[in-house]
Amino acid sequence: MTGKIGHAAEPERAVDALEVTNAVLSALYESRAALAEIRTDVPGIVCPTLVIGTIKGGINTNVVPDSVSFRIDRLILPGESVDTVEQGLTDLIQSAAAAFPGASASVERIMAALPLVPQPGWEKIADAIRRAASDLTGDDIPYVGAKLFTDARLYAEKGIPVVLYGAGPRTLAEAGGHNSDENLDLVDLRLGTEAVARAVADLLTP
Repeated sequence: MTGKIGHAAEPERAVDALEVTNAVLSALYESRAALAEIRTDVPGIVCPTLVIGTIKGGINTNVVPDSVSFRIDRLILPGESVDTVEQGLTDLIQSAAAAFPGASASVERIMAALPLVPQPGWEKIADAIRRAASDLTGDDIPYVGAKLFTDARLYAEKGIPVVLYGAGPRTLAEAGGHNSDENLDLVDLRLGTEAVARAVADLLTP
């Protein structure tokens, strides 16, 4: 967001970029209700998510900020268009900012990570890992989608079959994902390593 810098003693002579940002963020948070209505049939992934992860701006307490920036994380579902999603966010942001004369908003794509789309042959790999993991744990290992950013998508984009298999807790909550107590039990790590080794041996056996 871009406004006009000014002294805090005369805020009416400035354009407060943080005030504009406040309105834009409110519009973004309100848009999450509509995202909850978008559904996917991929097990484990319910709907898109939107999070504002960082924000920065201003130079001092007694100065009206003329510039504020923030970063958005928007989960893209299989079947969604990155360009369409980005345009929708851009329109929403610029519409909210337009209510403030003298302010402007610009949007920059930092990265577009496409969803991991299953490629022909993924079932063979997944079945091998599933058998190995089930043999070691005695549990039925389900196939579910992962609501995570992963470089595995880059292989899928090239047509290479790829699956994700994680050692340790089955949910982000159990693993303390991105929290101060994020953890992985070494016993689970060894078990996961053995499961992958068995699966590779299985796949390489004529």
